[in-house]
Amino acid sequence: MQKQMFFALDIGTRSVIGLVGEQTGTAIRLLASDRQEHHTRAMLDGQIHDVMEVASILDSVKKRLEQTCGPLKKVSVAAAGRALCTIRSTAQLETHGRLLNAEDEHALELAAIQTAQHQLATSNAVADPTLYYCVGYSVVTFSLDQSVLKSLIGQRGKIATIEIIATFLPRQVIDSLQSAIQTVGLEMATLTLEPIAAISVLIPPTMRHLNLTLVDVGAGTSDVAITREGSVIGFGMVPCAGDEITEAISQSYLLDFNVAEKVKRQLSGKAKKVSFVDVLGCTHKVSVQEILDAIAPTVGQLAQSIATQILELNTTAPQAVLLVGGGSLTPMLPEALAQALDVPAGRVAIRRPETIDGLVNIPAPLQTPDAVTPLGILKLSGSRTLNFVNVTLNDTPLHLFNLGNLTVADALLAAGIDIRSLHGRPGLGITISVNGQTKFIPGTRCTPGSILLNGQPASYDDAITENDILRVTPGVDGNTPSPALSEVVDIPVPYTITLNDSQCLIEPVITVNGQPADGGTPLTDRAAIICQLPITLAEVLAATGHTGSSIEYIYQINGTERRYQVRPQPGLHRNGQELAARLSTKVKAGDVITLTPPAAPTAGDILGIAPATERQVVINFNGTPCSIPTVQHTITLNGKPCTPNTPVPSGSVLELTSLERPAPIISDALLAARFNPRSLPPTAKVTLLLNDQPTEYTSPIKQGDSLKTIIE
Repeated sequence: MQKQMFFALDIGTRSVIGLVGEQTGTAIRLLASDRQEHHTRAMLDGQIHDVMEVASILDSVKKRLEQTCGPLKKVSVAAAGRALCTIRSTAQLETHGRLLNAEDEHALELAAIQTAQHQLATSNAVADPTLYYCVGYSVVTFSLDQSVLKSLIGQRGKIATIEIIATFLPRQVIDSLQSAIQTVGLEMATLTLEPIAAISVLIPPTMRHLNLTLVDVGAGTSDVAITREGSVIGFGMVPCAGDEITEAISQSYLLDFNVAEKVKRQLSGKAKKVSFVDVLGCTHKVSVQEILDAIAPTVGQLAQSIATQILELNTTAPQAVLLVGGGSLTPMLPEALAQALDVPAGRVAIRRPETIDGLVNIPAPLQTPDAVTPLGILKLSGSRTLNFVNVTLNDTPLHLFNLGNLTVADALLAAGIDIRSLHGRPGLGITISVNGQTKFIPGTRCTPGSILLNGQPASYDDAITENDILRVTPGVDGNTPSPALSEVVDIPVPYTITLNDSQCLIEPVITVNGQPADGGTPLTDRAAIICQLPITLAEVLAATGHTGSSIEYIYQINGTERRYQVRPQPGLHRNGQELAARLSTKVKAGDVITLTPPAAPTAGDILGIAPATERQVVINFNGTPCSIPTVQHTITLNGKPCTPNTPVPSGSVLELTSLERPAPIISDALLAARFNPRSLPPTAKVTLLLNDQPTEYTSPIKQGDSLKTIIE
């Protein structure tokens, strides 16, 4: 039986390492390895910039290994840890009081992932969130109507909410890797992340209860992974590594970058001096210590950047730091990092993969810090947990990044289909007010969408495999109601009355938001409806347009035109009987209503000098009370004298003269009492007594006096 073989490639910024192994029981035995450096700077910070240049190196490594192991068709690779990004996001689902199930909970999780996709795309100035793969997520909290719950299943409420932390990998990283390996005739078998590969080699699960930090110092980036309390709690990246040291040497001694790289590698050897030729063609032989002094500030800056990233992820210094990668051999780096973290120097160490659980026959050339990541890629290639699956969704091919068991939900996310659109949303209801009473009209129900997997109904959790066919139909949202007024309001029946000998139809008064309306008027949210049938005398008169039916009189008063209005008095007859009508009296069908014309106003009404309102002095005249005006008015109507009680037709001319008499005399009292001495016999003698004392016609009088006349 032919043993299964695995091919792993570590495509680094400075070099490419290829490993081939075969499955032997539970372990992988190494068969061959090859390492080649890039001819140019085709990769920067772990990202492929020149696909064809990288592909040429891959092809060379592949062909060398094939000479020993035979044809190689599939390869396992790793993406740079710098590409990882975590996003905290939330999502809501309107549940409308129904009982929630596992499908609802899963739909909410997927909606939150899509929200995180959009946040990530926006924050990186990328319009399409489908340019990122979600490599995992964890639920922070569920809540229902603002109450935090462990699970939503079996609960009932109105608004369900979820908060998650989602981790993403840009498709660009994967696409560039895939493009390079496809160029050399290879198929991507598995994909992992460089920090995950490294940590699987040096920090197995049995060590992850410790607070440890693994730093993979490469050429372009320094990847950071942290373990604590039994799991990996975070990944990070510092965009500087060994190339910064090479650049410092190049700048200090005017060296080609590749020459500076060779000088850097000699610093860790036993030689005391290093020889090189600068860009001017001059040969130099410099002591190692001089070069170390020149790069010391740059090494310190690199250590400080790594320490800052560690403290951001871990909040405090870890128990120990494990350094791997070619850049970890940088002189003075472990000591500088220990100082930056303020930990003992012995707690920061360079690790070499002498023995690895799950890998056997590791040759000496691979027992170096820069071999940790490629060995980890080879080790994880046996799990085949990260690969690609090709499916078709709504006639569109999808190339899915597989982080485990792919499901229908993964395909929907990759295609950018909004999970919530499959449920459909109930139509929004509207709230209206009818005669001051609030009324709610619900929207129509939604029509759920459907998911077919190879022609059969499927759910989000159903697994998908190579060449599966998915057909997704979105749900149809319900509609917001727009009813006619007559559909929600009982319109009263009109009735007929007789008003001033005319038949009048009394119809309901209908308005919507203060505007006239009828039964066919469409209603919208927050419509305020008034629909009332006039039933009181005041309402009937208003409905028939008689509210302001007053009669206007026009006069000339002392040469100035004046207007005076008088309202008619309503009367109500029912069944032939006249009733005492008030404006609040209720009216029924068949009632007879008359509006009695008003009498012409009097001079006193028009001029405002009715006797009851005049100032006066009251005395006792011959035992009877007598009022004496203190203001004497003289009124003429159309040139003739008149009294305040005289009716005045419209168009009349009134003249008013008023004379103030603050202290009336006896003659004023006799005039007010209508005592006329001339009506007595000529021989009659009149004696006047004021308060029982003789008095004269010109004597003043005051309030409460007693006046008597004695006729002899």
